[in-house]
Amino acid sequence: MKNHFYAMMSRMKNIYRWGLMRNTRAENLSEHSLEVAFVAHALAIINNTRLGGNVNPDKVAVAAMYHDTTEIITGDMPTPIKYYNCNIKKVYKDIEKIAENRLMEKLPDDFKGEFSKIYNPENDIARLVKAADKISALIKCIEEANMGNREFAKAEESTRKAIKELDCPEADIFMEEFLESYSLSLDELN
Repeated sequence: MKNHFYAMMSRMKNIYRWGLMRNTRAENLSEHSLEVAFVAHALAIINNTRLGGNVNPDKVAVAAMYHDTTEIITGDMPTPIKYYNCNIKKVYKDIEKIAENRLMEKLPDDFKGEFSKIYNPENDIARLVKAADKISALIKCIEEANMGNREFAKAEESTRKAIKELDCPEADIFMEEFLESYSLSLDELN
């Protein structure tokens, strides 16, 4: 039997984010997901090495890689719309679940157990992926600001606030130690 799951994943590069904003550089879902995986992996390491946690960084990174794959089917719903009110948020969550089920149907049966864990991660993993997703959005805002694009100023402000409200010490540590570097040029990083 032929399975189409990975061909569907390949389509992530065709889904562009920040559709309501003027971008100096377009960001697709593949790029975003990889960045979220990098940051989530770092958050898991911080959790384990500095905060006495015990979360598997590899599982966190994999959950982050797949965290937005339902957008292959739904497209990227802009945050102001997705969270406009509790009714829209609930309906969108239902739509995401339907999209997740459609993707799962494209997997061989012997893969479905593993992917069920990826799409429905344990609380610690989900918490770190959510924080990494917000940090990735903040990084995009910083990059746009560095290119002189003021379009992302309010998004940067609200994203910083949302990260603080997560009450995620791993995110706070990442922001303190790594975030400033995203404003540097390649020469400055070297």
